[in-house]
Amino acid sequence: MTQSSRRLGTAALAGLPASVSQPGYDRDAVATGIVHLGIGAFHRAHQAVCTDDVLAAGDLRWGIIGTSLRSPDTRDALVPQDGLYTLSVRDSDGEALRVIGAVRDVLVAPESPAALLDVMCRPSVAIVSLTVTEKGYCHDPATGRLDESHPDIVHDLAHPEAPRSAIGILARAIARRRAEGLTPFTPLCCDNLPANGRTLHRILSRFAALVSPDLGAYVEGEIACPETMVDRIVPATTDEDRGRIAAALGVEDAWPIVTEPFLQWVIEDRFLSGRPAWEAAGATLVSEVAPYETMKLRLLNGSHSSLAYLGYLSGCETVAAAMAEPGIAAFVEALMEDSTPTLTLPPGADVAGYRRSLIDRFRNTALKHRTWQIAMDGTQKLPQRLLGTVRDRLARGLPIDRHALGVAAWMRYVAGTDEAGKPIDVRDPLAADLAAIARAAGPVAERLAPALLGVRAVFGDDLPGQPQFRAAVARALDALYRDGAKATAAAYARLEG
Repeated sequence: MTQSSRRLGTAALAGLPASVSQPGYDRDAVATGIVHLGIGAFHRAHQAVCTDDVLAAGDLRWGIIGTSLRSPDTRDALVPQDGLYTLSVRDSDGEALRVIGAVRDVLVAPESPAALLDVMCRPSVAIVSLTVTEKGYCHDPATGRLDESHPDIVHDLAHPEAPRSAIGILARAIARRRAEGLTPFTPLCCDNLPANGRTLHRILSRFAALVSPDLGAYVEGEIACPETMVDRIVPATTDEDRGRIAAALGVEDAWPIVTEPFLQWVIEDRFLSGRPAWEAAGATLVSEVAPYETMKLRLLNGSHSSLAYLGYLSGCETVAAAMAEPGIAAFVEALMEDSTPTLTLPPGADVAGYRRSLIDRFRNTALKHRTWQIAMDGTQKLPQRLLGTVRDRLARGLPIDRHALGVAAWMRYVAGTDEAGKPIDVRDPLAADLAAIARAAGPVAERLAPALLGVRAVFGDDLPGQPQFRAAVARALDALYRDGAKATAAAYARLEG
């Protein structure tokens, strides 16, 4: 170990510097109330932190058992540390370190689906939360419905006792708990899906009905999936982060998490078997999440994705670096302005203040949030981040040029070569299909744009046939090839909205 011969864990807590916050409760007395599917960086910077606050307030029913659905990396990092990890909150004023203790254990689902299902069927488990990314729901993003041809869904229907997908795991655990006479848990989606609770319920109900009509009717009628909206910027942890944090702690942490001070969590208060008092940890419990969700998806996420593609193409490695380019920054502000008329705002919302806060967050140079990281999985993200706004502006007779540039920047990106001629490592469920389309069309906007608009999983059946949209995307893509991302963004920032 580079910084210390010791590893973070229960035995190391007493020796940490006084400036490092740590769990102020008896971790041995914590029960398992939550199973989390997809225990990645975002969950550990967001929901786990709020739950840690609840535990610290004395309600010890809500310990988390996390599950990785693919890789053992998180388990291998955290289990030797007794589930402990460091949260680094960074901004221009400095860094605050806190050890989080809410995670009791980490499982790896492919190694033993049975062990995971056994945990999910413990009577104490009241919530199964998910951050499995958009692609983890095995659905068609354009329609929000289950993709019944998805390989994991096909497998899980054939082998329900050993499911691979989050949907198959949920359905099997729900069926087992029902058979064993246990109160059902509440599935809680914490991913950026449109109407994420209703979307999860629709997908899960359909899968369950394919297992058996009786199970489908039970899920449809008895299982509640609350809506949520989550927001916190969480860059990928770097070796530099690990080294800096280890030096501050005096012990090694295999996987610390770095994030910003801002945290938002809006939750529909509809739980079957109780919940933590997350409102005491800063969450907002509401009867309707949709206005908050739409504001966040269209102002933050839509701008973030557009910024990432434009920034990456022009050689900016991080969000903050892209925002330091005047033309890109001006475009992002103008894009938010264009999105605002499509919103139904939450009560008392200060949309102008929210937009200003987003710009400040994007400019946070203490966070090394890579444009490449945000650019991943664009086929899953574009429908809710940009295309819903396009449809709404078209319906109102409003210009769509700036949102078309965001789409065109994605097209230029997935074509696989940046403006310096360097290959792009495109990470996307449809990466092979996108690459084949780009090769056949070549770097010519009038061929590439209509070819990529034909990807129905992204654009549906309506937008490819919309002349105004087709023309706007082709025009923007041509400008990107001709003038480059920085100049095109600056020009589009000056357009009439």
